[in-house]
Amino acid sequence: MVFRSGLYLFMVISSLLIGQNDDYYKTMNTFSSESFFERMSKLAGDEFEGRGTGQPGGEKAALYIKREMEKGGLQPANRNGSFFQPIRMHGNTTLPDSELLLFDGKDTTKLQFGDEYLLYKTGDQTFTPSPIPMVFAGYGIIAPEYDYNDYLNLDVTNKIVVLLSGEPLSEHQEYFDGPAPTIYSYPESKQRIAISRGARGSVIIPFPCCERDWGEFFNEFSFEDVIPASAVTGQLSIMINPNNADMLFSGSGLNLEKLYRMHQNNSVACRELNTMLSFRGKFKRRDFISNNVAGIVEGSDRELKNEYIIVSAHYDHLGIGPAVKGDSIYNGLQDNAAGAAALLELAERFNQLEKKPARSVIFIAVTGEEKGLLGSTYYTQNPLRPLYKTQANVNIDGLAVIDQFNAVIGVGRSLSTLDDYLQKTAIQMNMTVEDIPEMFSQWESFNRSDQMAFAKAGIPSILILDAPNYRNISIDEGLKKNLYYSNNLYHSPFDDLNQKINLKASVQHLKFLFSFIYNIADSPVGIEWKPEVPWNIVRFRNIAEKK
Repeated sequence: MVFRSGLYLFMVISSLLIGQNDDYYKTMNTFSSESFFERMSKLAGDEFEGRGTGQPGGEKAALYIKREMEKGGLQPANRNGSFFQPIRMHGNTTLPDSELLLFDGKDTTKLQFGDEYLLYKTGDQTFTPSPIPMVFAGYGIIAPEYDYNDYLNLDVTNKIVVLLSGEPLSEHQEYFDGPAPTIYSYPESKQRIAISRGARGSVIIPFPCCERDWGEFFNEFSFEDVIPASAVTGQLSIMINPNNADMLFSGSGLNLEKLYRMHQNNSVACRELNTMLSFRGKFKRRDFISNNVAGIVEGSDRELKNEYIIVSAHYDHLGIGPAVKGDSIYNGLQDNAAGAAALLELAERFNQLEKKPARSVIFIAVTGEEKGLLGSTYYTQNPLRPLYKTQANVNIDGLAVIDQFNAVIGVGRSLSTLDDYLQKTAIQMNMTVEDIPEMFSQWESFNRSDQMAFAKAGIPSILILDAPNYRNISIDEGLKKNLYYSNNLYHSPFDDLNQKINLKASVQHLKFLFSFIYNIADSPVGIEWKPEVPWNIVRFRNIAEKK
């Protein structure tokens, strides 16, 4: 396969120059702040109770999205004639009388759920009734590319590993990506590595202790743990309150103060511990169905209409949770009522086009993103249209709300030829393309939303955001507003309609997405991963197997 040949670039540029017409421009100019705000306000309103996965508010939101797709003239993407793609799920809520015991050879200490520990994973496989030995395994990382292995000469088979959150300190890009976090810092990565080494479970200590208040963790972990009904529940995985962490190291010569010094000196030493742990969990369980909602606009080309562009946005949020200042509804306006409303706006406009783009476009509002990309992952395992004929995914997670902008960020753009279309669309819209600001990790941003699920299934994917290069405010002020949202509103009851929303910026973002999606849907050239991207193999396999 020839990548970026002269012919390829000529065809891309040509398709962008001739693809648009009067119908295209007329339709793009029908985007209105009133229509978008009405849909966003509906989805973010208290009526939908934060759109919790499998909760009454989430079900109401799915029904509303289905009705809006019908009103917009879309056809059901499910070949059974339904807009719904039902997913069987299982939920667990940990009860306070769960019993976690620590044994140090002399005393037995019972820890209180909520105040002293929390659970990453719930369910029957966390049940460990007999005391199990524990081992301190540093950060719990095996990273061959950095010549780093916390498990070297450490046998953790049938033991509980005690781990620090985060990863080794680095100022150099060549070692753990410098100051930016890598995938190894994620609890999920640590848990998978521990299981692969034969561990029975893990205990993670938030570290350094001063980074977040325990109350923030308590609120975050208070929501129901949801998994697909077909999935196996995870092994025991605990987060312990740093105030109680020293008891894990009783008699071992370690404590948090010493570990902090080791962390600062990059000299964390692993060792066997003298303590043991048992856990008897008690849970409130339920089984339920939650729906992806998918409509399709058929393409206009006799051949290319059998290829697909997926436009996705998750409609779920956290639902009802711990009250903060008297408010217990986690409305999720920016995360992601705005994105779901944008999906509906785009779907309606694409269906209004008299001449549709060459390829068909699937608009899918996915469920369970907040529970681990459940809806998008289920779609890739049970696609409504063949994966090998799916050219690209454009994910929408949030929309511009701060100010009109001069540039866009393409999260994941460097991984595929979607970058070419992003650059050309930016030129058409009199904008530029910028890299994600240094304070935000490119990989982390790509990994944390539904585009990752589509990418892992071999589909080139991208998330397009407004860059902090604004028309009416400085870059510093824009970054401050973004950080304020991240630190004070994100995943809280205050991500709601009380925020100040710049609707002109939102409409500008909608028009950019419309143009970008049109360009890739109408191009005679397919989308390709860059040769070095590992998901290339998955894409080739999909094509070979006609999956």
